[in-house]
Amino acid sequence: MSARALPLLGARDAAAPLAWAGGQPISAARFLAEAAALAPALPAAGPAVNLCQDRYRFALGLAAALLLGHTSLMPPNALPETLRSLVQPGGAEPYALVDHDEVDAGGLKRVPVTRVPVERLSIDGAGAGGGAAEVPLLPADLAAVCLLTSGSTGAPQPHRKRWGPLVANIAAEAARLAELCGWPSLQGLNIVATVPPQHSYGFESSVLLGLLGGAAFDSGRPFYPADIVAALQRLPRPRALVTTPFHLKTLLASGIALPPVELLLSATAPLSPQLAAEAEARLQGRLVEIYGCTEAGQVAARRTTEGEVWTALGALRLWQERDADGDERFIVEGGHVTEPTPLADVLELLDERRFRLLGRRGDLIHVAGKRSSLAHLNFQLNRVPGVQDGAFWLPDEVPDGVVRPVVFAVAPGLTAAEVIAGLRRHLEPAFVPRRVVLLDALPREATGKLTAAALRALAAQHLGAERGDDHVTIAADHPAFDGHFPGQPVLPGVVLLGLVMQALQRRPALATLVGNAPVIEAVKFLAPVKPGADGARLRVALREDGRGLAFEVHDGQRAVARGKLAASA
Repeated sequence: MSARALPLLGARDAAAPLAWAGGQPISAARFLAEAAALAPALPAAGPAVNLCQDRYRFALGLAAALLLGHTSLMPPNALPETLRSLVQPGGAEPYALVDHDEVDAGGLKRVPVTRVPVERLSIDGAGAGGGAAEVPLLPADLAAVCLLTSGSTGAPQPHRKRWGPLVANIAAEAARLAELCGWPSLQGLNIVATVPPQHSYGFESSVLLGLLGGAAFDSGRPFYPADIVAALQRLPRPRALVTTPFHLKTLLASGIALPPVELLLSATAPLSPQLAAEAEARLQGRLVEIYGCTEAGQVAARRTTEGEVWTALGALRLWQERDADGDERFIVEGGHVTEPTPLADVLELLDERRFRLLGRRGDLIHVAGKRSSLAHLNFQLNRVPGVQDGAFWLPDEVPDGVVRPVVFAVAPGLTAAEVIAGLRRHLEPAFVPRRVVLLDALPREATGKLTAAALRALAAQHLGAERGDDHVTIAADHPAFDGHFPGQPVLPGVVLLGLVMQALQRRPALATLVGNAPVIEAVKFLAPVKPGADGARLRVALREDGRGLAFEVHDGQRAVARGKLAASA
């Protein structure tokens, strides 16, 4: 083990707030005393799984585990089956740190993280009078946390973070944030975070910015706009809001009067310049985005309203190389990234410290010979006025070999055709979706992440109906049958064409291909439609055909009409 040791807390006044609970400050000295009191209650061995929802109790559990040399496991979710999978044969059994009785720990040993009344604490240092408390030292090579991400096989993949690199990472982040805000440090900054502390971004930019960066964090995790506003109003200025594009967009659209903040921090997906400018105007603070990944931690930052270029944190350097298969990849190293680490994104390097982000390598898509990324498409979708939330999806199976993007969107007041029209202004025709599914909400996780599995589930739920043909029954006593040929009732061709137009109205994404006033470019009536005992049961099928739409009407197994619709000149 390395002899080098680093403090559990960064340099700060022991009596100044390290956290806030219900609007009441909790000093750094008290935090250290509570962590020391909790540590003996933990098991002697084993990694910890910190399930605390209260951010302060999460920090207490983290610190107590660190004092014993225990790693804190951070799985991708807290589902019982995920927690059960953390138990490895022959390994030390994990224990769960909990702050609610109803938390299902998946059979792991439960250890309550409880607060200790101040009168029972021995607070070192000056306590309420300022000065320095005795801060424990931790080995720099201690595996402080282990982030577990879902791999392609579904088994959690471990990414261990040692205390030394974590300290360096947060020092670089704090220095950049202070620089962008024009401050000497983050001392005195009070943070409200909408991101759970178990998420790497929420962990680094709320809990660790408090422990190591000089800031203080609120214990809650507000989700709804009114709760976010109330949490901010409980804290004194200067204030920061650590959030995601999804939460920020919802907050701005809420219509609630927003309290001023000095700093807005966003991550997990790029923000549009328009949303960033609106956020800065409404909340009167500077908006900074963080770019990072599980493997390398936080890599770069930018103030979005000043441009699209990202600048690496601290001593990080980036370069491009080709892997064994000849594919280009981008590498980061330096500072808290102690060995060359490939990034999962495609960058445009301006120099070794500055870059533009083009999208994730796995998100790159090719449609009709054109290349783009899902991140870019989602960016353009969410900047369409009226779209509150949205995501592109590409079907896994394309029977005719042609990939056609699909959009799921939350856009009250907009039609699917209006969403598509908004996208046409920013996207090449190949990437304009053929279908837009309008929903009340997207199934995002607490961090705002929308998983590929959730999108596939949406597709299975909604696109099956959209792809299906229209089925219509014309009653046997329908007046259209009478009077066409006396004594020989036959459904008129104009009625069949009317059914085609009605089916088109129920498929707004397809309707955009032929406009508001489509013309019948060709039609052929193949067989008469006669009323049976239960009427005529017809099926109308529509499909893309070049620049127009082909249609076909079936009576049972027989095709009775087919033709083509086109946009009017």
